[in-house]
Amino acid sequence: MVWVIVIVVVLVVVALLLVALYNRLVRLRNRVDNAWAQIEVQLKRRWDLIPNLVETVKGYAAHERGVFEAVTEARTRAQQAGSPAEAAQAEGILSQALGRLFAVAEAYPDLKATQNFQELQAQLSDTENKVAVSRQVYNDTVLTYHNAIQTFPGALFAGPFGFTTREFFDVEDDAQREAPSVDF
Repeated sequence: MVWVIVIVVVLVVVALLLVALYNRLVRLRNRVDNAWAQIEVQLKRRWDLIPNLVETVKGYAAHERGVFEAVTEARTRAQQAGSPAEAAQAEGILSQALGRLFAVAEAYPDLKATQNFQELQAQLSDTENKVAVSRQVYNDTVLTYHNAIQTFPGALFAGPFGFTTREFFDVEDDAQREAPSVDF
């Protein structure tokens, strides 16, 4: 009779531990999803600013059509990215295109002096900072989640419960890792 009670107690404790582990993994997975959603919010804000910025620059430098098309195409590609890896690559290309747009703007002192351009540039810079912070939070959250599903005891139960690794939001291209050079 005592053995039966001991076995029942052990089974209940093991079941409670499994429930606690499962709930922890669900919370971590949900935090990863939430962190990605925060990145998407900031990226959408960035994408919404770009057409206004392009139109403002177009008013002063209408003959720079190739730059405008490159920015528009890069923005569209970034909006269509499906995974964090695709988004990181597309956002890197968009950042390079925006760099070329700002280089064009440098050639037009009247444009740089307009209040509208300065506000858009400041908002875009602020958004870039928010994207960087959101990206760091996302990557930290993914790291915590990966640690939970790849270490004991999570590693034993993550696979059967359907918990899989997530992609980091990494810079893919080595050229994107380098800071842009600005010449005056």
